[in-house]
Amino acid sequence: MSRIIKPAPIRKTIAVMAERDTAFEVFTSSMHRWWPSTHTIGEGKLAAAVLERRVGGRWYGRDEDGGETDWGYVLVWEPPERLILAWRINGNTFDATLHTEVEITFQALDVNITEVRLEHRFLERISAKDARTNIDNGWTVVLEHYKRAAQRSVY
Repeated sequence: MSRIIKPAPIRKTIAVMAERDTAFEVFTSSMHRWWPSTHTIGEGKLAAAVLERRVGGRWYGRDEDGGETDWGYVLVWEPPERLILAWRINGNTFDATLHTEVEITFQALDVNITEVRLEHRFLERISAKDARTNIDNGWTVVLEHYKRAAQRSVY
């Protein structure tokens, strides 16, 4: 009997030169300012990534033409320590039946240094070929954009 191997969760850790409250605030309320426009599944060009800051709130992309494309929603909202987002993207499409999770935690290491950890789990639920590699690479780019924005907000 062959055993199916589940893909490991994607884990990323970055240090941000910002207080924990600021790091959380920039991630959750300023996503429209730092999310890379190349990272979308919408039909048009991405104008903004939007996160509604509450449990059950939508997480979506808004195109320049005003169209909206759902990405997921907020499962856990615990400012300024963590949030968990449902990710419902299967390849390049929204899939209402899909549920993976993205957990982001914010831990103060010093007065102006915050460790931000991201874990994207349940990737075995995604059927798209090469999904783990593509998502892993995508999170690297997204977190670099976020880190620069969070650090700019301090200075």
